[in-house]
Amino acid sequence: MRLIKPTAAVIALLSGLLMSTLAQAHPKLLSSSPAEGAAGAPPEKIELHFSENLVTQFSGAKLLMIEMAGMAHDPMPIKAKVSGSSDPKTMLITPTAPLTAGTYKVEWRAVSSDTHPITGNVTFKVK
Repeated sequence: MRLIKPTAAVIALLSGLLMSTLAQAHPKLLSSSPAEGAAGAPPEKIELHFSENLVTQFSGAKLLMIEMAGMAHDPMPIKAKVSGSSDPKTMLITPTAPLTAGTYKVEWRAVSSDTHPITGNVTFKVK
């Protein structure tokens, strides 16, 4: 029986396919509620919708107030519960108390099956 030795071109092609598959596995933020830059009533919960199923034990978020009605200040952490949802691609951030008027930022960390963490943030205003 004769064994076929893979050529450099075949190895390069297979490596490229593997890398492109892994690159596509990173979760991307598709949308949020409230949306980036939105202004409105205080939300009871904040929803982040991703392109991939999240590994909840490695994903998370922090809710910060970054500006209080007409007054800038250092970011203030806001107590909130971060959890998964019935949709494995959705992260929920539920403040423990109603949000007051001001500008808020959610700093998130999303991890999917490839275990590579992706970070980002969403900013919105409460009137």
